[in-house]
Amino acid sequence: MPLSAEEIATLQAKARDLRCDMIDVTVWAGGAHIGGALSMTDVLTALYYKYLRVRPEEPDWPGRDRFVMSKGHGGVGLAAVLADRGYFSKDLLHEFNHFKSPFGMHLDGNKVLGVDASTGSLGHGLSMAVGMAMGARFLTQPWRTYCLLGDGECDEGSVWEAAMAACHFKLDSLTAIVDRNHMMIDGPTEEVMHLEPFADKWRAFGWVVREIDGHDYTQIGEAIEFAQATREKPVVIIADTVKGKGVDFMENQVQWHYGSMDSDLAARAKASIQRLAAEVQHA
Repeated sequence: MPLSAEEIATLQAKARDLRCDMIDVTVWAGGAHIGGALSMTDVLTALYYKYLRVRPEEPDWPGRDRFVMSKGHGGVGLAAVLADRGYFSKDLLHEFNHFKSPFGMHLDGNKVLGVDASTGSLGHGLSMAVGMAMGARFLTQPWRTYCLLGDGECDEGSVWEAAMAACHFKLDSLTAIVDRNHMMIDGPTEEVMHLEPFADKWRAFGWVVREIDGHDYTQIGEAIEFAQATREKPVVIIADTVKGKGVDFMENQVQWHYGSMDSDLAARAKASIQRLAAEVQHA
């Protein structure tokens, strides 16, 4: 069922607040991979506040959907979402990436509630997600597995090995989502190692492809629901996004792949998030 106008407005407001939380955590941590966290915020918001079957009060609920954030360096984004959903107190985020904190820059599934897979070595997440989807089949369980990848990490050969396996085993309970923000640590993806024709590569590996605007909740919702209804093949959603989305001085700026901020710059960032969010709601 398509998202209603009321649901979209609620998700947009939530994403605005989460982006501000991510800015705060970046300040407290002394730096973070903020650009890619902001680009994937709308996808994370749709998943965690609409589509994922999870129970924050029961993190290890066997029937939960599984989520693998393969682009593990975006932990500052996922941590903000998990705290807001109630997996743990938001106060703990003040210690993000500090000495002896359970929150490293890449979230550890053995230390952080709500994290189904420890990721960080790029290219490994989709393989783990394939294993989870196969596990659901062997156990005859209905839970679904979602894997969020960065576009730069799709340079890794292990991504395509996993993609081949997912097609071979007809893992229709698996959905991959690529945060296609066109940037990686060294520059634009098409200059560092071009990915295009990106969608055709996935099709060649036997996946059903949906290409969407990764900041448009109508398109995000339709793509996720399409994936849930697809049978016999895995689905990949290529979400076209903007690095640093919501912060005017960060958008499409490769230097904000990783960055730090003082309180004044954070205030500017949050003011931009609030302003741009208001413009979207009144468009």
